[in-house]
Amino acid sequence: MKTSFKNKRRGNRLGFWFFRVSLSVFGLKGAYGLLYFVCLYYFLFDRTAVSAARAYIHKRFPGAGFLKSCFHIYILLINQGKQLIDRYAAVSGQVDFNMRLNGYECLINIADNSDRGFILLTSHVGNWQIALTALNKIGKKVYLLMRREDNPAVIETLQVGIEKGAIEIISPDQYMGGVIEIMNALKNGHIVSIMGDRSYGVNTLDIPFLGETAFFPYSAFSMAAAQGCPIVVLFAAKVDYTSYLVDVSNILRPEYKGRRNKKEQLRYWVMSFAELIEAFVSKHPYQCFLFHDVWKKEIVDGRAAGQ
Repeated sequence: MKTSFKNKRRGNRLGFWFFRVSLSVFGLKGAYGLLYFVCLYYFLFDRTAVSAARAYIHKRFPGAGFLKSCFHIYILLINQGKQLIDRYAAVSGQVDFNMRLNGYECLINIADNSDRGFILLTSHVGNWQIALTALNKIGKKVYLLMRREDNPAVIETLQVGIEKGAIEIISPDQYMGGVIEIMNALKNGHIVSIMGDRSYGVNTLDIPFLGETAFFPYSAFSMAAAQGCPIVVLFAAKVDYTSYLVDVSNILRPEYKGRRNKKEQLRYWVMSFAELIEAFVSKHPYQCFLFHDVWKKEIVDGRAAGQ
């Protein structure tokens, strides 16, 4: 386990170096061109990544045979690489991306007319990191729920593109998984960004997703219901060479009605979120970078996550 974690950190640093250098030397088009060779290497030799991608590909393209599935995975890897390069290009100022915002007025209205903050619910689809750089004019402090060591490249690039001090990290390794810090941030009117499509060992609900039963975490919805704050679902789709559509038009307002079966009361909202992701990947099938089998219940310390 420790070896795998060290390899992941080494891979993150190597990937950050590659994208930064290739972009500086070859420009955006040249860096894109290199991806076809780099991703071919990963496709041939990184069995973990290919296996993880296959879980999604089989659900998104259920009729694809072996060769077509391999093609879909290869294209998926290339598109992930392009969006990683875009992220570095945007925060370094080397490329001025066109960010078209859908629902921005509604977002500003929520931010300006509530003494509570809100949860910004992201997922492993599109380019949520580049979207955060487009939302830095809201004037609210943003807290990211993530482990610093999991993806140091994300931390570094977000610190480049946003004013110093505008983003802080809440680690799920803290007491109660950082829930106390999250609730305090929401009470104080801040934004808390949470990844909503992977459980990472926390409680889940079994819901339909891409034709089969998947396991999605519900903690973000539970905290929103308890705090009485909305959830803003964030999507950022690459629609052209240097253009993104950042969508924050989907607002969910989880609430409890009574004290019984609070977990089941959240099912509707979790399903609504999963349906939004389904709609996204229906339009952009090669922008789902989940790389995790959410249709398989995670086992943590000898028990199924969520039990």
